[in-house]
Amino acid sequence: MEDANAVEDRDLKFLTLAVEEAYKGVECGYGFPFGAVIVRNDEIVVRCHNLVRKNTDPTAHAEVTAVREACKKLNRINLSDCEIYASCEPCPMCFGAIYLSKLKRLVYGAKAEVAVVAFGFDSFIGDALRDIEHCQKDHLEIKRADGHGALIAEQVFQDTKSKFNMYSSL
Repeated sequence: MEDANAVEDRDLKFLTLAVEEAYKGVECGYGFPFGAVIVRNDEIVVRCHNLVRKNTDPTAHAEVTAVREACKKLNRINLSDCEIYASCEPCPMCFGAIYLSKLKRLVYGAKAEVAVVAFGFDSFIGDALRDIEHCQKDHLEIKRADGHGALIAEQVFQDTKSKFNMYSSL
């Protein structure tokens, strides 16, 4: 049986890297503060951040980009032996990509509502994700970080909020 503290430490390690990616994307001017890390056998497959502004592509979210890059790197579309760590609760599009790629585990930091409030995103995103844990399927475990993991994930929105005027003007 795995030690619960070891699991928590491992989750915090990879979630912290996802949050670092969120900051990196903002610093580069590539997109909003969202990051994702895909892990396989405790090794990082890919680290990605939001590329919406850089690519002028509203689908270039961190999680979708991470799924795309992991599939390319591993040369397959089934990521059932991988996990994804996301700085924020995935939107419906990202959740769809995670589900369709058959990732076995999703760990996320901030709740979607934090991003909705910070950037004025349409509340549809938060509403669509209400109780995401109820969406769990046989092949996908979903876990929201708590404690320090949740705090560092939520802090990225406060730290970067001033870099964005309004969502609708971007």
